[in-house]
Amino acid sequence: MYTDTEGIILRQTKTVNGRRMVLLFSKKYGKISAGTGISEKGRSKAALAMRPFAYGRYEIFKSRQNFNINGAEVLKSYYKIGEDVDKYMNSSYILELTEKLIAEEQQNTKMFDLLLDFFDAMENRKKKYMTLVLAYETKALGILGYMPELSVCIICGKKNRPALLDIKEGGIVCRDCANNIDDHNSHTLIYDIDFGIVDILKYFSANSLKNLENLALEGDKPEKIKKILGEYISYHLEIDKMKSEKFLTDN
Repeated sequence: MYTDTEGIILRQTKTVNGRRMVLLFSKKYGKISAGTGISEKGRSKAALAMRPFAYGRYEIFKSRQNFNINGAEVLKSYYKIGEDVDKYMNSSYILELTEKLIAEEQQNTKMFDLLLDFFDAMENRKKKYMTLVLAYETKALGILGYMPELSVCIICGKKNRPALLDIKEGGIVCRDCANNIDDHNSHTLIYDIDFGIVDILKYFSANSLKNLENLALEGDKPEKIKKILGEYISYHLEIDKMKSEKFLTDN
């Protein structure tokens, strides 16, 4: 069956005889592995669509078990991301994270649109790229149904002032209930809420990435939130540290 789909290339590897295996986040089929003879070298529309951080339309032959990309054209190339090392590293991390978050051959248009929104915002951003990365992670958790409970205490269910964020239990703990947790500082997956993380995560959730384009977290807040979100994602989605994570910067 021949068809076409909009898509974003997450990863590709060279194989034999000049062919490549491409991991494509397609709007129609979700994440798919596809073979292709199209190279990213050259200036053709097809070549441009095979490059990193390109949004394209891909002509696909779908057999019972395999996909093959027979043609492609670029719809939008986010070339500015590739011109800035820090933008490139942070965006590469988001591609790797997205690859791990989405399921094989399962359509997810909300995640697809979120990734495009991230590219749009990142291309225009001038500095403090980590804020945008953290916002993407937060919004992705919401789309996938893993967002921590931030409105009420996960123990008593009341809207009391939060004191702790319990990663294992998936939400905030109010001051009254926190007093009943023995030596919570010794728990590696429980964090004191001492720098407004709840308000930041709520703000990320409530606003589009476009609206967050110029927002920049200051001081050590990005690193603190990065650590907490990283442990939350690792615990609830079983995603360990990724290769690109060590190159993340907050310039």
